[in-house]
Amino acid sequence: MRSGLALVGVTAAVGALATLAGGALVGMPTSDVAQLVLTLAASAVVLVLLTAVGSRWLAGSSLRHRFLAVAVVGVVVALSMLGAVAALMFVSRHDASLVAVVLASSAVVGIGAALALTRTTVAALRRVTGTAEELARGDLTARVGPIVADSELGDLGRTLDEMAERLQASISRERDLEARRRDLITAVSHDLRTPLAGLRAMVEAIDEGVVGDPPSLRRYAREMRRAVGSLSHLVDDLFELAQIDAGAIERETDRIPLGQLVRSAVADLQGQAREKGLVLETSVAPAAGALCSPRLLRVLQNLLHNAIRHTPADGTVRIEASWDRSGVEVTVEDTGEGIAPDALAHVFEPFWQADASRSGDGSGLGLALAKKIVESLGGRIEVRSSLAEGSRFAVWVPEGGPGG
Repeated sequence: MRSGLALVGVTAAVGALATLAGGALVGMPTSDVAQLVLTLAASAVVLVLLTAVGSRWLAGSSLRHRFLAVAVVGVVVALSMLGAVAALMFVSRHDASLVAVVLASSAVVGIGAALALTRTTVAALRRVTGTAEELARGDLTARVGPIVADSELGDLGRTLDEMAERLQASISRERDLEARRRDLITAVSHDLRTPLAGLRAMVEAIDEGVVGDPPSLRRYAREMRRAVGSLSHLVDDLFELAQIDAGAIERETDRIPLGQLVRSAVADLQGQAREKGLVLETSVAPAAGALCSPRLLRVLQNLLHNAIRHTPADGTVRIEASWDRSGVEVTVEDTGEGIAPDALAHVFEPFWQADASRSGDGSGLGLALAKKIVESLGGRIEVRSSLAEGSRFAVWVPEGGPGG
């Protein structure tokens, strides 16, 4: 309220200065100018008092009542100034009464017009308030919509709608992440339970002396090693996913040659391929000295592991690497069982298995992790496959990747 009173006072002072300047310009006698300044000062005092009283009285009132009060104050000040000027100019009471009636009639018409014009403003404010209340109750689809009223109210409505859209999108993303988190926990629990149950059964069998002959012990040892390897692979995949979500790839600056990556991946999986009786072929272009993120090694390992797992004995798995100015491309092709056309859209989903009966074979995160790493490096991964003919996974990433 103090700032409002100060504004009224400043306005009155400016009016007095304008009166002085105008009087000087038109050659008005000094006495007349002084009387006008006194009149304006008295009107300013009345206006300040009315503003102070009105602010206290209208505290908490509606916007329409405030507009009406402003109009009434304007009429009272105008009438008081008319009376003062009429007295100074020695205007007859009859003439002054006529002017007052005309002024009062005009004021009534103006007040009516002001009240009519405030209807659109009040309606717009009610729409904004109603939308805000619906949003507060949890209805994230509520919107203000276009407002034809004042531009400021239109801006307010648009801002509220934009806020509601962002809030709705944010909550939708949060719910989606929460659903994925629950699915991830469920899938991880399932994939952990199978090898752990097998390990527990074999350990109990050995500990209780149910199995003691060397051939059975060696078989149990192989099965236990396989189960431990499956658990280790699952934990590594989960750790890699957590690092990617934390932005670890964007912060990495290490780079190694593409040819070295391919040789390392082949060396890691050569034993599995040989044990299964597969031919593992490698083709690295002479210009494959392009530098890549070390994370690409995990992609190649997962693709090779997946190809070996789904290729029957005496089959072939082939990895090729090439490079040009746009980036590097690596393909992993096998002569395995292939993927059904309706399953191609799901191969990169976490824990998805084309054959539910093999849910305990592998972590189910390999291809999903490969896709996430490739996309984090700014690249893409594609798959083509035909049943009983094999699959071909193609990876392309820009040379160096993020930060390279």
